[in-house]
Amino acid sequence: MKNRDKLIQDISQQEEFPLRFEEWEQKAKEKMEKGAFTYVYHGAGREETYQRNQSAFKKWALIPRMLRDVSQVDMSVQLFGKKYATPFLFAPIGMQKLADEEGELATAKASQAMDIPFIVSTVSSFSIEAITQAAPKGPKWFQLYWSSHNPDLSFSMVERAEKAGYEAIVVTVDTVMAGWRIGDMKSKFSPLSLGFGKGNYIEDPVFINNLKNNNEETILHSILENIQHPALTWENIKQLKQRTNLPILLKGILHPEDAKLALEYEVDGLIVSNHGGRQLDGVIASIDALPEIIKVVEGKIPVLFDSGVRQGVDAVKAMALGAQAVLIGRPYYYGLALHGEKGVRNVMERLLQETEVTLALSGVNQLSDISKIGIRKDR
Repeated sequence: MKNRDKLIQDISQQEEFPLRFEEWEQKAKEKMEKGAFTYVYHGAGREETYQRNQSAFKKWALIPRMLRDVSQVDMSVQLFGKKYATPFLFAPIGMQKLADEEGELATAKASQAMDIPFIVSTVSSFSIEAITQAAPKGPKWFQLYWSSHNPDLSFSMVERAEKAGYEAIVVTVDTVMAGWRIGDMKSKFSPLSLGFGKGNYIEDPVFINNLKNNNEETILHSILENIQHPALTWENIKQLKQRTNLPILLKGILHPEDAKLALEYEVDGLIVSNHGGRQLDGVIASIDALPEIIKVVEGKIPVLFDSGVRQGVDAVKAMALGAQAVLIGRPYYYGLALHGEKGVRNVMERLLQETEVTLALSGVNQLSDISKIGIRKDR
């Protein structure tokens, strides 16, 4: 482990990079176009879920172990037969050109440099193939918004991802329609309608072949038609499994009965998530839903965690409750908005440093032993 005093000295010399999430957020607010920042920042409805994601972490407390050799901390994880250097993944956030002209290309380069899987969104500003070209050796997963309007489009995108070297498919299941996002309504800002999320569509043969004509208005209208998937069911997941050799994870699982069904349908992994509070308002915090999901799954498939992680101790709490890896969303996006690839890397470097320190002070020298520390919820 890096000398703590040297670490503090290095950080203090990088004044342009904030130390706290709130500082990154404020600086991104000052720099980004108002509608773009509103789109990323706000949750749905009264933002009960968004706020609950933050407050719920404070109710969980670690119980550290002592007198353990923590001079070296191994944070590597194994997922679907592959070893990654850290327990983090870049959450799927679409339309990253809203933050930086390089968008997903910059995030992919940071992903490659840090060996952190990047879950690329269906509505990315750049295509599956362009992102691979920008970072050919970086670990990449593909997040799929199912198209009820045209299932063949979904199969086509998954096939393209597999050919481009992506390692897993993440099906987002909590976005059958857009959440009630008052912030977006007030700002009258729709990035999809403005073309920020067309990268994968305009290079997809199934999508292009189904267009009545090839003008911009028709393309954007068709994307909006295909992005909604209210008819998505477990049978569609079954069909998808028959069309790809890649592991399939479901993102957006909160109810233990859905976790049981996922096992029945032979899903390969789950991501416990409430979409960062951006979809259904008033639901349980992801961290509070996690223990029941872990209990139901019984270690049969990997369970990952998403929503509300802002600092290393949050990630450690999620992993202490049983998550095998943790997705990071808004923090890296704000880094991208401020400093492009360099900002993404800086956000993740500091998150990794804090996580390493938290693990060491908790008495953990390798993640496989994290269950040996205690964690308790305040009543």
